[in-house]
Amino acid sequence: MWHEAGIGSFECPTKLIFGVGAHERLADLVREHASKRLLVLLDPALVDSAIHRKVADILAQIDVATVVLSDIDVQAAFERSRERHAEGIVAIGGENTIEVAKSVDLLMSSLPLISIPTTAGTRAAVSAEGAAAILDPLTVGPMPSHDAAHAGIDAFVHAFESYLSKRATVFSDALNLHAMTLIAASIRVFVADRNNPSAALDMLCGSAMAAMSFGVTGLGNVSCMASAVSSLFPVPQGLASAVCLPHAAAFNAPANPERYARIAAVLGIDGSGRREAKGGAQAIHGLRALCSDLGIPPRLRDVGIDEDRLNELARRSFASDHSTCNPRLTSEQDFLELFRSAY
Repeated sequence: MWHEAGIGSFECPTKLIFGVGAHERLADLVREHASKRLLVLLDPALVDSAIHRKVADILAQIDVATVVLSDIDVQAAFERSRERHAEGIVAIGGENTIEVAKSVDLLMSSLPLISIPTTAGTRAAVSAEGAAAILDPLTVGPMPSHDAAHAGIDAFVHAFESYLSKRATVFSDALNLHAMTLIAASIRVFVADRNNPSAALDMLCGSAMAAMSFGVTGLGNVSCMASAVSSLFPVPQGLASAVCLPHAAAFNAPANPERYARIAAVLGIDGSGRREAKGGAQAIHGLRALCSDLGIPPRLRDVGIDEDRLNELARRSFASDHSTCNPRLTSEQDFLELFRSAY
């Protein structure tokens, strides 16, 4: 049931093409916008990749001129785009690459933007006005297993926190419950074998669904904490989210036990009729088991966080906009206790 009585809104401006071999629809998308000159932004790790070669072949076959940049910088990409009179942008890579493409697109007054995410966890691909995203399981196969685990848990956190948000709606609930279901059922298989097409597609689609939703609902304490950690230490956002997740989840459980019971069911725990499920214990147990199965270190000290920085981490978390969407009111002292618990 929707949390709030009132008027809400929901929108997702991005066109999604998804499925095994979906990258082959790139030609149709380019023709749709009559683009003959394209700026191609490419993650540096993908310069010699199969997906880059496939994209290059597709664009060559439809006689599209391209300029390829793998040194991802907004100003340089904007200048090259303007020099070449680009009529569209194709971004191939993770969140950083796609975010640069979105910035260039904005500076160029909204060119057609097509993103091909190569991680099953980027939020950027489905948050651009008038853009298209291609979700193809073939693009995520080269991901290292630890990157797959971190990105996948980050996507789960997006759906989890959006579902618990004070701004949740019936539309966001539908997306988030299915996103969590897809990710929880497939992430272990995906991390073990990134070339499993079914698991990879579930992860890509689950990530996209979560990203559609949290732009409307906001996130919560996990994201506040993870952003603070990543801003002060060389720890990927997904890894920081995974370490903080069980602790922030336990803190929030009393605020909405019914939703925690639904989350327990999503995680494959049958807590029907059990008092523990109503209190969220079963869901938290499931979250800890998921992180453990994926090899996530259990403590912040295990990923290089200094104990003498916990106060600063708490201050940054408390100042985050996401804390206003969290289901339980959280003070700076509460954040400090959460970091101590996670440490």
